[in-house]
Amino acid sequence: MKDTIEIRWHGRGGQGAKTAALLLADVAFNKGLYVQGFPEYGPERMGAPITAYNRLSHKEIRAHSNIYNPDYVVVVDETLLHTVDVTKGLSEQGGILINTDKPKEEIVSLLKGYKGNVYVLDARRISIEALGRYFPNSPMLAGIVKITGIMDKDEFLSQMEASYQHKFAKKPEVIKGNMQALEIAFTEVE
Repeated sequence: MKDTIEIRWHGRGGQGAKTAALLLADVAFNKGLYVQGFPEYGPERMGAPITAYNRLSHKEIRAHSNIYNPDYVVVVDETLLHTVDVTKGLSEQGGILINTDKPKEEIVSLLKGYKGNVYVLDARRISIEALGRYFPNSPMLAGIVKITGIMDKDEFLSQMEASYQHKFAKKPEVIKGNMQALEIAFTEVE
């Protein structure tokens, strides 16, 4: 991992992009990194486009602004590819992860000439298979951790299990499904 990694998340209200960014900050902090995880607030409502951000670093983070030139972008809802410039400012040395069931070759044409790495993950199928409902944030979180190399799979899964046990203390029945979604996504990201 380079000294600082900046990630921008694009999703819709209710899909968990903000939660995924905060969970990523939590597990990276527990690994000993300096972190920021925050949403960009506006007139959010269920289904409206939202943006969240992460900064992860081996050194103290002094920037306190949105991320305009991210190393990586996570697109939790592929319909945003038609309405939001998700590649704006995106480093071609990083990459973009898109939740889609379409082949990567079909998605590339929607990325306004972006020449960096493009990764796809069918978070809908994974979350329905593992959780019985559509919650794309856990699979997308696992996908971006694998792509960035922030931590290895076993360390990530261990940290996430502890985080889920805290987050879902009153709903422990959802932990197993979320863990399964993370494991599947970590393996299937292309």
